[in-house]
Amino acid sequence: MRRQGNSWFTWMICASCLGTALLCTPLPGAAGETQVAMAAPTDSDLLMFWDEKELYVQTATRSEKPITQVAENMTVITAKEIEAMNANSISEVLARVPGLFVDFATSEYASNAQLHIQGSEPRHVTVLLDGMPVNFLSDGYAQTGFIPLRIVERIEIIKGAASSAWGSALGGVVNIITRSTGDKPLPNGMLSASYGEADSRDFAAELRGKNGPLGYYLYAGQQESDGLVNNRDYSRSSIFGKLLLTPNRDLDITLSGGFSNPQTNSGEIPAAYIRGKSLLRNQFLNGVFEYRATPELTLRGGAHLYNSRFDQPIYFLLTYPRSPGQLRVQNILDQQSIGGDLRATWSSGIQTLTLGGEASHGVMDQTTNAGPFYQTAGYPANVTINSKIDKWGVFANDTVEFGPFAVTPGIRFDNDSITGSFVSPSLGATWELAEHTVARASAARGFTSPPLSYLAGGGPYFAANSGLKAEYGWSYQAGVESGLADLINLKATLFRHETSNAIITIPPTASTLQTFTNRGGATRQGYELEADSVPIYNLSLKLGHAYTHVKTDSVTTGYAHPYYDNYSWLIGVKYDDRRSFSALLTGRYIWWDYVSAPKPRYDTFIWDLTATKNFRTSNKTNLETFLTVHNIFSGDYYTSGYYSNPERWVEGGVRFKF
Repeated sequence: MRRQGNSWFTWMICASCLGTALLCTPLPGAAGETQVAMAAPTDSDLLMFWDEKELYVQTATRSEKPITQVAENMTVITAKEIEAMNANSISEVLARVPGLFVDFATSEYASNAQLHIQGSEPRHVTVLLDGMPVNFLSDGYAQTGFIPLRIVERIEIIKGAASSAWGSALGGVVNIITRSTGDKPLPNGMLSASYGEADSRDFAAELRGKNGPLGYYLYAGQQESDGLVNNRDYSRSSIFGKLLLTPNRDLDITLSGGFSNPQTNSGEIPAAYIRGKSLLRNQFLNGVFEYRATPELTLRGGAHLYNSRFDQPIYFLLTYPRSPGQLRVQNILDQQSIGGDLRATWSSGIQTLTLGGEASHGVMDQTTNAGPFYQTAGYPANVTINSKIDKWGVFANDTVEFGPFAVTPGIRFDNDSITGSFVSPSLGATWELAEHTVARASAARGFTSPPLSYLAGGGPYFAANSGLKAEYGWSYQAGVESGLADLINLKATLFRHETSNAIITIPPTASTLQTFTNRGGATRQGYELEADSVPIYNLSLKLGHAYTHVKTDSVTTGYAHPYYDNYSWLIGVKYDDRRSFSALLTGRYIWWDYVSAPKPRYDTFIWDLTATKNFRTSNKTNLETFLTVHNIFSGDYYTSGYYSNPERWVEGGVRFKF
């Protein structure tokens, strides 16, 4: 299954790792430059650690507020954390978040993945790029693989219903926020390159600066791989740009846009006599403004255009006797979404009030091209289905402080042209019990609109059901986050999600296609535990555990019973001298409780190790080298036997920052 003949490359990389370790050893006379704290953490260590925890975030209420006043269960991943991982995709980063269960589709280099938050369906998770929805209109899923990881400034994740702020978001929200523009006339940027087994490579360049009132950030990159398993090759070219115009001190106008075309070969599946590819083309344009009318009142708004084309041809293998090498079926999805929003935020003393509204128009063209196999079964050679949806919503939320208490009520009214209207109230509260100790509780009603393909039909795979209604339910969460002796940050959360009108799959029969219908409900409840320590002897530890018990009124596809458990363990050990060398060892484990055939395998930890060495080349430039060993112990981990994961593989690279 695995590419063979690359053992020489593995040994070469391991030798490079040893060389990197030797370079990290202080040279005689250089002790003053490499000396680090070797005992208890210093005041600066503690200050840096807690400063990173006291962020201002924007996703919870669509206006900036300190995370200590966010009642929702939120996780923030910063650019610093992302860079330390040396990951290849956003999915890899999200897989290290407790409570976010990431199911990798093909377990490959830069693999696509399905996102589940606390047991939710992937269609319940709304993914945003700078506030712009990027979920497919067809099935409601989001593929983050088209977004270059390098352009990400931070990722804000809300676990649980977020409909009072974002509309259709029953399971939660993942908001990917891109990097800011430069603020100095002298440009700065980065050039990077990496290479790994199976000819896997990643090249990228970025530049940022400011010319008068115009700031800019530019990115271009390319990823490619011949495929670590079963020739599952991959490629993606992408560009991204952002301009910030500040005509005066009270007005900011930001324009960003990009293009990306990930192409994934899913490899051969001899048991099904097929091979397939997925070709995706994304183009997007996003314009926003922020006007500070008074010290208390800020107006924000914007408009976006998002185009996506998904092309998935599937062919029979040459060994299939009935249609050797011929097209089995090809699915093409063209979607376009255009929308805009306007909101006002009033901040005065103890109160932060946000009022806003938004609207969008989405169009999807779904084309199915059937090969001879389906045509002989009576299916037309070509079928095109056109669907559209119009949405609008108005929302309001208010954060009011009462000393150490903060209360956030919220409400939103949504209407779409297919399923009608929906009201989403929410109420949250935080209590700052002491410095670095916060208790949180929230209750929110949420919904998710049915995907357009479920309503209009999916070619030869499933039949249309135009009578589908929105799924909806209540989410309840309570938790506490506390610093223990200023050395360890602990976070614990209890949650319960009750879903009504759940969409389930009706299996096909001899005379009918598979279809979807609203039937019964589902309950998801469990807990999350997290702990991370301040650096001691330059070492820090991060632990995470999440457990979800799901009970449904009908058996969910892939499971044996109407009840099942998902749970995960996450471990991270980091060494960072904060001068020139860092290393990160991570382990992740997710139990899925799947029984689908062919039999999955996921009863083991997958361990990754990455090391980074920084060389200061001048006052304004530095060179970083990094080495990553994926799946150190060659563990078997996959949720479908058709798509086994790669064994141990290695990659390394350099980043030149100027």
